[in-house]
Amino acid sequence: MSILDFDDFKDDWEDSGDNSDKSGRFEEQVRKLKERLNNSGTITNLEALDEIVNFYLDNERFEEALHFIDLLIKHIPYSADIWQRKGMALNNLYRYEEALTCYDQAMTLNPVDSDLLINRGITLDNMNRLEDAVECFDRALELDPANEEALFNKAVSFEKMERYEDAVHILKYLVEGNPENKEAWYELGFCYDFLDRLEESLEAYDRNIDLDPYNYNAWYNRGIILNRLGRYRKAVDSYDMALAINEKFSAAWYNKGNACANMGRLHEALTCYKETLRLDPDDVAAWHNMGNAHEELNQYREAIKCFTNAIKIDKNHYESYFGRGSCYDSLEQYTRALNDYNRALNINRDYPELWYAKADAEYNLGKLWESISSYRMVTKLDPHNTEVWIDLGSTLYEYGNPEEALTVLNTAIELESDSYEPYYIKGKVLLSMRRYVDAMEAFKRSFDCDNSKIKEFEEEYANNPMLKKLLRLIKK
Repeated sequence: MSILDFDDFKDDWEDSGDNSDKSGRFEEQVRKLKERLNNSGTITNLEALDEIVNFYLDNERFEEALHFIDLLIKHIPYSADIWQRKGMALNNLYRYEEALTCYDQAMTLNPVDSDLLINRGITLDNMNRLEDAVECFDRALELDPANEEALFNKAVSFEKMERYEDAVHILKYLVEGNPENKEAWYELGFCYDFLDRLEESLEAYDRNIDLDPYNYNAWYNRGIILNRLGRYRKAVDSYDMALAINEKFSAAWYNKGNACANMGRLHEALTCYKETLRLDPDDVAAWHNMGNAHEELNQYREAIKCFTNAIKIDKNHYESYFGRGSCYDSLEQYTRALNDYNRALNINRDYPELWYAKADAEYNLGKLWESISSYRMVTKLDPHNTEVWIDLGSTLYEYGNPEEALTVLNTAIELESDSYEPYYIKGKVLLSMRRYVDAMEAFKRSFDCDNSKIKEFEEEYANNPMLKKLLRLIKK
């Protein structure tokens, strides 16, 4: 009998119906094998050794599999199958270059093995050598045109290449041929999402879930689609299903929080963000959005703590500087607000809302010239924003530059001719320039847009008899 006495073992393996018992006895046989190898250093039962390799590969114990594969290669160096299995083990250990070497060796022995070409393509895909991967899948399809695995992996490579329409074409072919192909339905949902075909994406994820109801990633992605469609309540239900399957799915907690926030359920959102951070304390987006929720609840000091934590993790997270600055603004701590806006702008200078907030903080600090400069930046970045043209015109008027103020206010009127505010401020500017007839026309246009401004005018100029007379003329 050989050094490996596996004859009785094989019969026992096949007869036993208890998988755990099989695994335990197989482990015991492997232990004995190792002991004998240590004692003798030789092996002759190649069939048993082959089963051991398969056992380790099936149980994803790839390092141990490699040891026994190398023993097989010593005895059968010209087996394409063994070289391929070594490549598969190395691929799963992320040792891609070594895996490719093994596949290449296997191909010298059997260049027309479609499975070998597919596995080589998968490794190339993992290395982000996507064009080469597709070439491998195509070669496999030349040998076996109906090979579903080659088609599926080619579609996945197309996804990574952002060739979503090409991927959809393949995946639709697969599900038409086999409606039970759950993996193809899942990838279809993913592709349709990126193509902004959201209803089709939702349908694809539903088909996947029908076939694989415990796929928490599909439930999660379904929630993302529903959230994008504005169906927040249903999105929360999907996230809840994902979390029922995997309660430690931090991304599902985070996005459930976002959906709750979108519905105005801010306290529930906070609970979700806290759970996200319990699972992943360094999640910057969760800290930031928790800060946003506290800010919306007017809990500014709590919000500041959250934004500060986000900044500690990512010092370039300009959104959190902006959020913290907004909270300081609400607390009338304008200097701190301005400091945070400036820090954010040092990171991202193309954010018009930031420049607007900076301009307002500068105005509140009495820095009119600086605020005018910041308002002007907003008009460059967002030239169709009527409000900033109005604020710039008003500040120029206050700064003592009525001529430019008029030009700016006329731009605001061109953008939004039915808004009362630019006409009203224009009337004030014209009054300061003693252009009473023009002022009267501007005020009249303002009152036509919103007659409630008449009361504001009366209160503002209550002690000016001439303007009270002007108002009577306007009313006529």
